[in-house]
Amino acid sequence: MNTFLSYLAIAALFALVLLPAVLGFARERRIDRELREARRNREAAPPGTTGAARPDPATRRPHLRSWARV
Repeated sequence: MNTFLSYLAIAALFALVLLPAVLGFARERRIDRELREARRNREAAPPGTTGAARPDPATRRPHLRSWARV
């Protein structure tokens, strides 16, 4: 019985150490899947609506790194 508890403790520690890596891997897979789906949807959109949601670059103000806004 003592050997079984030792194996169980080692397995629990192993799972505890691997849990963050497994959760991170699952999160990365979910993000990759969402990006692929967004890319497919963008490619399948009608030609006139591809850039409709993007702001015009000429109307954007450049970011000033100074505290003074000119």
